Amino acid sequence: MDLEIRVLRSFLALAAELHFGRAAASLHVAQPALSQQIRRLEAGLGVELFARTSRSVKLTTAGAVLRERARSLVAQSERVVDEVMRVGRGEQGRLDVGFVSSALPLGPVERVQRFRADFPGVHIELLEGWTARLLAKVALGELDLAIVRDPDVVDGVRLTPFRTERFVAAVPLSHPLAERGRIFASELAGDPFVFFPAEAGELATVRNLAPVLAGGRMPTIVQTGSTWTTLLHLVAAGIGVTVAPASAALVPPPGIAILELDGTDAFSELAWASPADDHRSILRAFIDDN
Repeated sequence: MDLEIRVLRSFLALAAELHFGRAAASLHVAQPALSQQIRRLEAGLGVELFARTSRSVKLTTAGAVLRERARSLVAQSERVVDEVMRVGRGEQGRLDVGFVSSALPLGPVERVQRFRADFPGVHIELLEGWTARLLAKVALGELDLAIVRDPDVVDGVRLTPFRTERFVAAVPLSHPLAERGRIFASELAGDPFVFFPAEAGELATVRNLAPVLAGGRMPTIVQTGSTWTTLLHLVAAGIGVTVAPASAALVPPPGIAILELDGTDAFSELAWASPADDHRSILRAFIDDN
């Protein structure tokens, strides 16, 4: 006989109350319905579980054994249901979260720590990368979320912008403009540039170089790097100059000057990227965390 959890709950209620009326009330069912459930359970098992008289209801020896086993079965069933529901809501399991390194000064690691405190059942794995690669992984389902910068539109990826910021110029201290404090980006158009490779993202390239392109010249990129940290060290070494989002240059290496840009309204945009068909509330909780 298959033991249904619903029937075992009814049995346990009667075993606790030893009174059909009170047990039925605790289960919010009619007393005749409870009586039928217990009779069917006894018939299926081929044993009496309760000794009934006109005055009392008592557990038989078989009933006492089933009470102990049923408690464990029902508790295990409730744990399984709770776990499945928590996983379905995203409150348990794993989240793979990508990020661009330039977002680190804006607090994504602190956000992860808060999230872990709020949802201790969720294991978070972090992956660093540049925007185009992170978007590809989100589209393929290899990442649940990613913080990306100036992202291109990708099929199957939902973008939720959350911050914009200005650009600044980064030049070596030996550069003729290093002491100026503020410059027009077009003044750098003739300098060798260090920048990300084209595959890092078309929009990211266009938007980051927009202050320079406004002067009508495309800068010559003499060296590429995969992170802003690398690019700024290349600038410090005198290999070239660059234009960077302000947060990427908050802690520049020695030997570099960070200059404000005049004459441009260009901006860099950070966004959350997530699978378009994934509507788990846990993702929204992560995105909306402040």
